[in-house]
Amino acid sequence: MDIFKRILKLSKPHIPKFILAMLCMLVVGATTSSLAFLVKPALDGIFLNKNASMLKWIPIAIIAIYFIKGACSYGQTVLMSFIGQRVVTDLRSNLYNHIQRQSLSFFNRNSTGVLMSRITNDVNLIQGAVSEAVTSLFKDSFTLVCLIFVIFYRDWKLALVAMVVFPLTIYPIARFGRKMRKVATSTQVTMGNLTSLLQETISGTRIVKAFGMEDYEGRRFAKENENLFRFFMKAVSIRAMSSPFMEFLGGLGIAAIVFYGGYQVIQGVSTPGNFFSFLTALIMLYEPVKRLTNVNNTIQRGIAAAIRVFSIMDITPDIENRTDSVKLPQISDRIEIRNVTFSYDDEPVLKNINLDIKSGEVVALVGMSGGGKTTLVNLIPRFYDVTEGEILIDGHDIRDVTIESLRGQIGIVTQQTILFNDTVRNNIAYGDIKKSDEEIINAAKSANAYQFVKNLPKGFETIIGEQGARLSGGERQRLSIARALLKDAPILILDEATSSLDTEAEMEVQGALENLMKGRTTFVIAHRLSTISHANRIIVIVSGKIIEEGTHDGLLAKKGEYFKLYNMQFKENNNNV
Repeated sequence: MDIFKRILKLSKPHIPKFILAMLCMLVVGATTSSLAFLVKPALDGIFLNKNASMLKWIPIAIIAIYFIKGACSYGQTVLMSFIGQRVVTDLRSNLYNHIQRQSLSFFNRNSTGVLMSRITNDVNLIQGAVSEAVTSLFKDSFTLVCLIFVIFYRDWKLALVAMVVFPLTIYPIARFGRKMRKVATSTQVTMGNLTSLLQETISGTRIVKAFGMEDYEGRRFAKENENLFRFFMKAVSIRAMSSPFMEFLGGLGIAAIVFYGGYQVIQGVSTPGNFFSFLTALIMLYEPVKRLTNVNNTIQRGIAAAIRVFSIMDITPDIENRTDSVKLPQISDRIEIRNVTFSYDDEPVLKNINLDIKSGEVVALVGMSGGGKTTLVNLIPRFYDVTEGEILIDGHDIRDVTIESLRGQIGIVTQQTILFNDTVRNNIAYGDIKKSDEEIINAAKSANAYQFVKNLPKGFETIIGEQGARLSGGERQRLSIARALLKDAPILILDEATSSLDTEAEMEVQGALENLMKGRTTFVIAHRLSTISHANRIIVIVSGKIIEEGTHDGLLAKKGEYFKLYNMQFKENNNNV
């Protein structure tokens, strides 16, 4: 019932349209039953009594009934489709926005494909439950009530005989519904797995081909695809079984009525017109009952989908603004990391980190992979929150300031360059697309990107493809640097921004990075130690702890961990020559 309440809450703004749609449904139900009602005067008056006046007005009445029924049927279909589509459109937007507000740990726990399936497939199933199922539920219920009135009006004894069959339908409807919800849940889980597999293999197609794994991925996809086929066929089987079963029960009722009603006509207790009017209404009665059975299946699929969608909606973001959070003033002094410990799922990654970084200082973080360098810089823009300790910017605990004002003063360039299938201009201006052309061009020039952009087919209006697929690695990285330059944030995070580039591309990008770092408090994570010799301080992190701190020359003179890392890399470089 909670799921129903939540879906109905989404429909609340559309109550006037819903009321109008219900009135249309009521008229459709009434006109449908009136056709059965007209069978008696048509049969008795025209064909038995040969009444000429009946011959005039009954056809006119039939035309009027069908016109009114058609108009109201159109009205309720359009109105209910509008409500259903509006509800799922709003729900899809709310779900997407809710997912966007989640922390990085949420995305670590949930695959992209599964989240895509929630937003597309599951929400569409809810639409079916909201518009199609609700329409059928009300329209067929109104029709059912009106037709029951007709059969009781024509012959209440025969009606009671017919009604004996209806209680027999309750159990199979409930049983079919339970089976359908179970199958629907399995279908949606499999659809999520299939979407996730598609997303992974299409985005990673270069690796798939490089390792010759096309057949392996084909088998993986075929397995999930077969599972989806199997669950779809189970759903089809349940739907296909429910309709004939209901028709059989209806047939039992009609057979009993034909026998008993025919006997009454033969005995002269009832007229043929009265009997056939009753029989017509009864036959028409079983159609909405059968449709209501199928509606239950649709509703069960929608409920299963809604449970999955609302399970995401109910996840509270790990990182949120506090109720009393304030806007962070323009950064001017220092960043203090005090006694910071951070854990992933109770597994400590950082242990008692203490740093005091002055404004404009360049701090390099080095160490073996997995030591906690990236995790540390991810704590500054609150991609994660510290487990213990605190991070202060100009004396403000970052948990006490708004996320928007904090992240608005932090620029990030990572090893994995994230670009969008949009124009060069919009990728550089991402974050504030209202930036002027002059500002965008200046950012591109400072990032050493202007020349190659001008040589593109449409210059700054060139669409660069998904993840910048039409550009080289160095070109993509320079666009991301131009984006950070345009943001002009006082804090800069460079997370191995050149590690994936060749020597020539690295030199071009390094020049752009030097322009970007001027006058900013900068955190640099670098794989190549030769690129951070200019840093004011180098922090060596091993197994989540700071074990050394100093300048490049000072740390080499100590002959400690940094000295070992530097010599190890120096030997590797010599071996590769």
